[in-house]
Amino acid sequence: MEFRVDRRSGVATYLQLVTQVKQALRLGVLEPGDRLPTAREVVAATAINPNTVLKAYRELEREGLVEPRPGAGTFVRRSLSHPGAAADSPLRLGLAAWMLQAREAGLGREDITALVAAAVDDSFSTSGPEGPGTSREEKA
Repeated sequence: MEFRVDRRSGVATYLQLVTQVKQALRLGVLEPGDRLPTAREVVAATAINPNTVLKAYRELEREGLVEPRPGAGTFVRRSLSHPGAAADSPLRLGLAAWMLQAREAGLGREDITALVAAAVDDSFSTSGPEGPGTSREEKA
């Protein structure tokens, strides 16, 4: 796993690392038993403070996602992945096709991110006991 740090994002560096590990867990890139890069390896690749890496790993440990093994490293304890997020799932393939259409329509990264965030917000704001995507009108 390679970490990417955006110093201009306004998001604390340790939270960026935590988010990237969680994303890798959701997408199945990291699985239980996998070893995370050592703090030294992350520092060498990103030029961040070692304490920042350790803070991120402690947060992941607090959430029960990883466990440190003295002398061996930090290892994934549990996954966050769902079959629908797998690289070969129909949902992921459909999203990739949609992304291609969006880019061909001239949308840039920020446009696509805003559009997806709005769609996610809309989808979850209308979910209720009947499940995601159920609008208030359908419930009445």
